[in-house]
Amino acid sequence: MTGETHNSMSGHADVVVQAGHIGELHHHLHAAAASEQPVPFQVPPALVHFENRQDEQDRIARAAESHGSHAGPLVVALTGIGGIGKTALGFHVARQHSEKYPHGVLYVDLDDLRRDGVVEVADALGELLTALDTSPDCLARSFADRSKQYWTRTRDKRLIVVIDNARYGAEVAPLLPASAGSLAIVTSQGLLYDLGGVAAVEVPVNPLAVDEAVRLLGHIVDDPRLAAEPDALTQLAHGCGGLPAALQVAGQWVRKYRRRSLSRLIGELSTELHEKGIPMVEAVWDAAYAGLGPEAARLYRLLPQHPAPVVTGPDAAALLGGRLQPAEDALEELEVAGLLESRPEGYRMHDLLRGHADRRAGQDDPDGTDRAEARQGLIRWYRRQSARADLLAAGPRMTFAEPSAVVRDIPDVEFTDKTAALRWLESRRLALYGCVRVAFETGLYEDAWALCEPLWTHFLDHPHYADVTDAFRTGVAAADRLEHLPAMVRMRCQLARPLWEQERYDEAAEHLHTALAAAGALGESTQERKLTASAVEFQGLLKSAQGDWAGAAQDFTAAKEAHEAIGNAYGVLLQTYLLGRAALGQGEAGAAVALLTEAHRMAQEQDRERMTARTGFELGRALRRAGRPAEAVPLVRAALVGARDRGSDSDEVRVLKESAALAEELGETAEAERYRTAARLLATRSGSLPEEGQSS
Repeated sequence: MTGETHNSMSGHADVVVQAGHIGELHHHLHAAAASEQPVPFQVPPALVHFENRQDEQDRIARAAESHGSHAGPLVVALTGIGGIGKTALGFHVARQHSEKYPHGVLYVDLDDLRRDGVVEVADALGELLTALDTSPDCLARSFADRSKQYWTRTRDKRLIVVIDNARYGAEVAPLLPASAGSLAIVTSQGLLYDLGGVAAVEVPVNPLAVDEAVRLLGHIVDDPRLAAEPDALTQLAHGCGGLPAALQVAGQWVRKYRRRSLSRLIGELSTELHEKGIPMVEAVWDAAYAGLGPEAARLYRLLPQHPAPVVTGPDAAALLGGRLQPAEDALEELEVAGLLESRPEGYRMHDLLRGHADRRAGQDDPDGTDRAEARQGLIRWYRRQSARADLLAAGPRMTFAEPSAVVRDIPDVEFTDKTAALRWLESRRLALYGCVRVAFETGLYEDAWALCEPLWTHFLDHPHYADVTDAFRTGVAAADRLEHLPAMVRMRCQLARPLWEQERYDEAAEHLHTALAAAGALGESTQERKLTASAVEFQGLLKSAQGDWAGAAQDFTAAKEAHEAIGNAYGVLLQTYLLGRAALGQGEAGAAVALLTEAHRMAQEQDRERMTARTGFELGRALRRAGRPAEAVPLVRAALVGARDRGSDSDEVRVLKESAALAEELGETAEAERYRTAARLLATRSGSLPEEGQSS
């Protein structure tokens, strides 16, 4: 095998590794790939209206200048009440200082990942690692391993990491980058006392002073009335309590009524204040709400029913139960009124305004009928779209929920291909997982567990453990409420996998024990017998994860016999493959070769492209262990081609390491070292842990 560097037509410097004995097996690595990756910049564009809080900015700048000799990253904690502008200030500082931190600006909102008050920090690390260009298939499963990946990816880097809506130091400390040259900006309503020995520069963010609030209103409203009626302007600024979230709405409200004097507008608010005893801030929001058209006002009341922070046009249409265009018009009207903020991914509502919208809904919809219908419409729409995305992404597979009907007047999402379907599932995951919770809380139990079925495909590619564990626990509870036996079995099996991947083996085993007991009450239909075999397979997979290969083989054998009895050819193929892997795990290379040869033949006959690649690779490994490396060469070659065609970095690293082991067996030590080098380079580029993907 020879290695050389050459300039390709694209201008990349490619390292080509090619083996003599391994035929055409080769690997192209773009040496410049890491430097050519776009630098992450995850904060939104600058606000048109921002009071820049110069004192706070100066304090942060001084801390950054004096930080150089410290061991860890600079941590700046912006603290203050909700609506005070902490996030906006954090974004502004990140934008202002981004040139000093050339490796990127990352952002994570812990409230998006909070379940029952607790953040699954592993999921937050997953978001940050993905932003750092870690391939999804290379993302470590456990919190400990993700921490190692994060330290590796952030070491010697100059990054800004904005950590929004923290409540405890313990959920912040694992998200701090490893380099002393980085800056972490943390927003929190209170002081973070438990940062684990990390010193933070506390920067209180107080309400805007009246003169600052007046300036901000002047930026929002370019109107001569402000200069003509300074007393009224001061009264409005004071009444908003120095909260930028309130001043934004107040400014847009003033802009809307350009023909009324400012004194008259303020007088109306003062009447509300004195006659009804409500704060002026609430009166400002009430006034903005009163100026909305009927459809926008209704959407405003319904938005708190949406379980995710970002709302899109189809979401709004589903809530309103109507056509897409009026819903999009209503969203734009709410943005113009200052009641929504537009982002590239959709619209967001401030928590303070969400609370006001909820209060208005309670007044205008006292029995909750409109809100219940909105929740149901949203859930049914997401159930249908996620099932459609899952079918395109994974193809026909074992599911038990009835197909969802078209939701009236709301168009289906147009998925162009499998990639687009998977991308949609990931982009809307907070809404999807949120709909599972809302469906259960609303008593829509069938919808709750049915929504979990398409989330299985999403989980296999994107292991957001807090979300998936919460969703499938809810799915289990929903299936139990309905006593839907197939769903009771399926939900428990699917819950078990994220549990054992987090090394919660006892809990996973308990759910599988219950699933198998429930499976005993299933009928004799082909689908029910297939489900029983699947539950046995899951038990075998749990044993495999614990290294109990002998026990796993017993389960895979039982599952195989069940699939043979019902004539399920793919089930027989899968169990034969798993039995081959179990034999390898037990060191029985000869038995593994026989089983994997049969599995590989079946995969080819069934035209199962992915399984052909998987069985071929495992057969190659078995042949090498059995002392037959020459026979393994074409199989490993095909596995590498398949991994590259799929774009799976983790599979490619695994095949490269197996190629190195194979070259060693063939006496090609130089080639083996080149393969190991290529594997290390790709693992580094894709974010894999050094110990992942080892061949044995």
